[in-house]
Amino acid sequence: MKCSPLLLLAALGSAWLTSPATAQAPLPKPVTKALDRVRPGDVKAHIWYLADDRLRGRQPGTPGYQMAVDYVTTQLRQLGVQPAGEAGTFVQRVRLRRATTQLGATLTHQDQGSTTARPFTYATDFLLNPHPEQAAVTVEAPVVFAGYGISAPELGYDDYAGLDAKGKLVVVVRGAPARFPSTVAAASQDLGMTLQNAVRHGAVGVLVAATAAPATPPSATARRSTNSVLGPDGRVAASRTYAPGSSLQVVGNVGAAAFNDLLRTASLDTGRVLPSLRRGTPASAPLATTLRASYQSSYHDFDSYNVVGKVEGSDPTLRNEYVVHSAHLDHLGVGTSVQGDSIYNGAHDNASGVASVLEIARIYSRIKQKPRRSVLFVLQTGEELGLLGSGYFAAFPTVPKASLVADVNTDMPTIIAPLLSVVPLGAQHSSLSQPVNQAAHYLGLSVENDPEPDQNRFIRSDQYSFVLQGIPALHIKYGNRTADGRNNLDETVKKWRATTYHKPQDGTNGVFDFEAGRKYVQLNFLIGYLIAQETKRPTWNTGDFFGRQFGQAQ
Repeated sequence: MKCSPLLLLAALGSAWLTSPATAQAPLPKPVTKALDRVRPGDVKAHIWYLADDRLRGRQPGTPGYQMAVDYVTTQLRQLGVQPAGEAGTFVQRVRLRRATTQLGATLTHQDQGSTTARPFTYATDFLLNPHPEQAAVTVEAPVVFAGYGISAPELGYDDYAGLDAKGKLVVVVRGAPARFPSTVAAASQDLGMTLQNAVRHGAVGVLVAATAAPATPPSATARRSTNSVLGPDGRVAASRTYAPGSSLQVVGNVGAAAFNDLLRTASLDTGRVLPSLRRGTPASAPLATTLRASYQSSYHDFDSYNVVGKVEGSDPTLRNEYVVHSAHLDHLGVGTSVQGDSIYNGAHDNASGVASVLEIARIYSRIKQKPRRSVLFVLQTGEELGLLGSGYFAAFPTVPKASLVADVNTDMPTIIAPLLSVVPLGAQHSSLSQPVNQAAHYLGLSVENDPEPDQNRFIRSDQYSFVLQGIPALHIKYGNRTADGRNNLDETVKKWRATTYHKPQDGTNGVFDFEAGRKYVQLNFLIGYLIAQETKRPTWNTGDFFGRQFGQAQ
């Protein structure tokens, strides 16, 4: 009789799982058997359905996306998963708004001591985001330069220290001090966080400045659009381009030449300011000028849906807490033709992630004794529009918000080669690193640091929406380890990404390793299962940047 690798690991791994350092009970035999029954063909079947041309790229608000909703709902129901959406259903309504800035926006500046207001040139000198709540906006305010717009006193850096931004327009540049860790740097320069920090300091608007002229200038007829989620009151409930609940009036960009004009009013220039910021020395200052912005916005509102299912936990107390397994269900729909194909099927991004969550639900369907905590399966809309479905669910979940203990997200696991090592994006910031290490060890996987920190992947997928609400979260991605010992999988992925990512070529005729897909299912299940079994809920590491920034949000 041939023993499966997983059952062999179960036999060998029990002593390790029960060591004093880990304080974990051995996996019950029904769990190991259910893990071993994960089939690559089942992963493939989900991907093949969701990435079929009939679904037309699963764009939110389209019949194709609704087909995807119906498919995953049916799968969850057949697996015995309970509905955990709104009003006893599997769905949560997400009201999306696409706002567009109309032509005719103006931005003028009047320097101190001057009696004349001079206009900046649209597209060349400035572009303004639409306002998602006010159809017409006119605002006039003094201007301050706030460096990167970062307040991180725990890291010894604060662009707002000693700067009065109340009632003012804030000009910032994108970036972070060189000494910031990669995940912290990525989060610090995320527009949503920049806006929220400006609002906390009383600003009425934020303009992000370019530091070099673009290779291709924007068209003079360009109209900028952004996406948000509306709450029942018609106000913005989730957005990556606006600060919900604020009185922010202006968000936009200024070009490099206009930026230098503004700096000169305070006898500053980019040659001195930018190196100072990079070294970690703030260069904030009031600018001796006033800006006046005027613009109009139009709106297109439509409904989409998150799908939410539940497996109830076995502990009378802990069953009221939830571990979330998430993946985004949407993709880009139909767009510009590339090599004769215009349907952006999203087989890897993110039919593969949805398939992983569905197969995790199948594992639970085969386990009679459920874990102590309950488990939620959340398939989200609007990730490609700015993490909108996850942003809405994390802020307004269909269960009590304080009951969410962790999110294990799966987004484009990139199953194109054997999975030998993994990168747990975000786990290093919380106690989630422990179940990750245990699960990876159990499956014979090594855990590595991110081989591509410049990709800013930690803040670019749905787990970050949970982090923003103070909920520890992670996102498992491939590591660099390869069977030939060259350990350069990132190079293979870079080549694949150049020809496939966010293109119609991400379809079912591409490259797949479904055994790697199986391994992702097992790993993500096991991480979630260990969290669900542990008495203590996950916590942020002491003094951690994300815990300090968002840990009180719940």
